[in-house]
Amino acid sequence: MNILHRNTGIEKPHQDMLLSICLMMVHLKILIILTLIKPSMKNVLLISFVMLFSFVANTQETPIVFKVMAWNILHGANDIENGPENAVKIIKEINPDVILMVETYGSGKMIANSLGYNFHLIAQEGTALDDKSVNLSIFSKFPFEERIDTKFPFYLGGRAILIKGQKINLFSNWFHYLPWNDEPEKMGKTVEELLEWERTETKYKMIQKVLPTIKKYALQTDSIPMIFGGDMNSISHLDWGEDTKEIHENLVVPWYSTKVLEELQLIDSYREVNTNPITHPGITWNSKALKDEHRIDYIFYKSPKLKAIKSASYMAFLNEPFSINGKQINYPSDHGFVVTTFELKE
Repeated sequence: MNILHRNTGIEKPHQDMLLSICLMMVHLKILIILTLIKPSMKNVLLISFVMLFSFVANTQETPIVFKVMAWNILHGANDIENGPENAVKIIKEINPDVILMVETYGSGKMIANSLGYNFHLIAQEGTALDDKSVNLSIFSKFPFEERIDTKFPFYLGGRAILIKGQKINLFSNWFHYLPWNDEPEKMGKTVEELLEWERTETKYKMIQKVLPTIKKYALQTDSIPMIFGGDMNSISHLDWGEDTKEIHENLVVPWYSTKVLEELQLIDSYREVNTNPITHPGITWNSKALKDEHRIDYIFYKSPKLKAIKSASYMAFLNEPFSINGKQINYPSDHGFVVTTFELKE
């Protein structure tokens, strides 16, 4: 560990400020000394000072910054005219370094080739990259390392990437939407009954099947960071706390689907950065016909080497204009997406 940035209990911005002040003081002292000594010695001291300053500057840690996008593109973005091409345009405007894609369904290869990404299809090795039956995929500007295959590739799989010598394990996921209710707070159930209802259908069974894999890689995160994202089709316990109970019929619900990841110390990157679910609901699922606004798409992570520094959600309705960077692009999906920017400590 760099001795200048070991854990001192002082936040890094304050460490940087203190270091700058110290360097200024050293600079001032050297200038005073230079005015008092013989000219022949001034060059020696000046060179020494430059070497010292360069050494200190070079020993400061420079975090690597990269951006991750999680997006369910809906049926390979094929439900509207020129949908895959529109997905390409949107991704180009976001410019993520990594994409965790859901409902790829044959469009991934074209999207990756159009934008110059490395592309990994979460399917049996040797599967055609444009196979229209495959759900999940991963795009990366960084080189791929080993595959992370699971027994259940339709709803979880991964790939390692390498960022300046640091391996990171990426996972794309999809969980079934059932059981689902547009307004679970109005079902007339207690908290205990809602938690029991949440476990009644396919989603809970899926989570149980892949939980051992998630646990396995979560235990490796001291050395190999983990990023897990996609479409969980689940509302978050972090959006159903004390601060939101007034809009949820006075209910505080520790929803299992996200709570189980928190228990593994995976961090919900959007909610970590945007701590207030009232002002920043992060909606990624909505319906014009119903009161059905929910945050169901996520990017989680775990590692002392990673820190989420920015996170935003984007939402538009299928086949309606999506505004980004001054451009209007017909939106090819029924899901919004989430984008998180991370710092990686070398």
